[in-house]
Amino acid sequence: MKRFTNGNGKAASTSRQENSNLSDERKNIRKYFKQLRVRLLAGLIGVFILPHALFTFYFHIQFTWGLKESGKLNLVALSESQGNTIDLFLQERVVNLFNLFHSREFNLKPTKSEMEYYLQNLRQVSDAFVDVGFLNKKGIQMGYAGPFPYLQGKDYSNEKWFKTLLNQDKGYFISDIYLGFRNKPHFTIATRQLIDGLPYIMRATLDPDKFYMFLRTINHGKGGESALINETGRYQVVDPAEGELLGKSDFIPSLDEKTGVNEIQKDGSPVLIAHTWLKETNWALLVRQPLNIVHASMYKTRKIMVASLVVVLLITGIFIMVLTLKYIGHAQTSAEKSQDLRMQLFHAAKMASVGELATGIAHEINNPLAIITSTSGVIKDMIDPEIDMNFSPENVLKEIDIVESAAFRAGKITRQLLDFGHKEQPTLVSCNVNTILDEVINGLKAREFKVEDIEIIRNYAPHLPRTLLDCDQIRQVFLNIINNSGDAISSPGSITIITEVKGENIRITIRDTGEGMTGDQIKKIFDPFYTTKEASKGTGLGLSVSLSIVESMGGSIMVQSLKDEGSSFTIQLPIKITEVIE
Repeated sequence: MKRFTNGNGKAASTSRQENSNLSDERKNIRKYFKQLRVRLLAGLIGVFILPHALFTFYFHIQFTWGLKESGKLNLVALSESQGNTIDLFLQERVVNLFNLFHSREFNLKPTKSEMEYYLQNLRQVSDAFVDVGFLNKKGIQMGYAGPFPYLQGKDYSNEKWFKTLLNQDKGYFISDIYLGFRNKPHFTIATRQLIDGLPYIMRATLDPDKFYMFLRTINHGKGGESALINETGRYQVVDPAEGELLGKSDFIPSLDEKTGVNEIQKDGSPVLIAHTWLKETNWALLVRQPLNIVHASMYKTRKIMVASLVVVLLITGIFIMVLTLKYIGHAQTSAEKSQDLRMQLFHAAKMASVGELATGIAHEINNPLAIITSTSGVIKDMIDPEIDMNFSPENVLKEIDIVESAAFRAGKITRQLLDFGHKEQPTLVSCNVNTILDEVINGLKAREFKVEDIEIIRNYAPHLPRTLLDCDQIRQVFLNIINNSGDAISSPGSITIITEVKGENIRITIRDTGEGMTGDQIKKIFDPFYTTKEASKGTGLGLSVSLSIVESMGGSIMVQSLKDEGSSFTIQLPIKITEVIE
């Protein structure tokens, strides 16, 4: 038996084979693009996200160290400020005693009522005064007023403060806390005055409890406590919860170090303790703060900075990933619909553009991150005692301001990137182009150009029609182009702005006398992240965003430029309202 196959059967068989081949080709295409997605994702993680994550971790360590040192400096500054206040308090009490010698009621044989009057005057200026006494050169208390009347006539000649005051050149002395005749903790402020060639002494005692309350009023450190100790480490003023009067301090600073800060362990917890030696007496002011309280602001700042960097990296990475996958999806769809070689090359070119975009983003983000790294190193060098640098709080704050400025710049780049990628429909309202140009030029921009010796020449059409525009967006376009013109001019120079009606369009020409551009530069000026400016002066997104805005309103931008001959940008916008401005 013979088999016969007609033409239709052969065609069906061929068609099935072709469909099978096409299906295999599509499977291969899908497999290829699936592998491409995996490779691009791995490349994004390995080339962009992972290095920046490591950099963020390094910055986190450096910034934390710098802020910890800043916290120490702040605590030292607090102790110095409180020490100066205590010195001033003691100076005022000394002056109060000296003034008694010069009062009208003073005499060398004061009565009890006169001494009571003296004490009353002292307590009016400070309730820390307990009593007052008047002594002759032999140390006999000739006059007394206070709660211990038995001290009248007492002999103080063997007291340490009395001997020191008589033998020193300085006319006053502030003693340590001691018990004395009254067997109660107090300290003495004594002043010496020569009268008819003989020394006489006016002395007063101060209540340590009142002095402690004064110390609490000037303690501005949250969660911290202040105390005063003498050279041997005995408490002169202290919070009862921290120690007792005349008890031994667990920390004694060196007499050779006027101010400083140390970290100690108290009850198993780290505590920072700053000290300042007073000028009026050999006491050291100790200011203690738990480490977690000292660094509370640092922890908050660190969280904000780390969160900001993570957000920047995530937004940038997601943007690159979405944009890349979008282009891959388009390329895959086109490849599945057609095997045309030119379409494949077209999509390959798209992928190259995505690579350039990713490189530009990484470069722009790396610049502020590099500033943050170098500034952290400067802060570290400022704190290093082996490097002779000014490590005052003001200088440290200046360096931290640089870090903050760089972080803000990274945020600005991210915002511009989002504006570039987010195609919003413009909100169109009736606008006068001449008025918008004047708003951009007048005020701050005009003053900037005047300082830089750049002349603004306006050649506006007098009766320019109004048209439908997004005023805010078109104002941003004008500002971007005028800023670029100003940056291109090495003063002196000029910027000429011309408005005119051409057919059914409004044409705005912005012409400068700047350095101009080459043909290769003109081809790239609307590419994202391409800029002819220095790295710190532009992101390369301004003209890209401007072109997107103008095209969304149905307009166009044309550029003419010659090297060393200046540039001319012409913006053409359609007239959508025929109303004429008078």
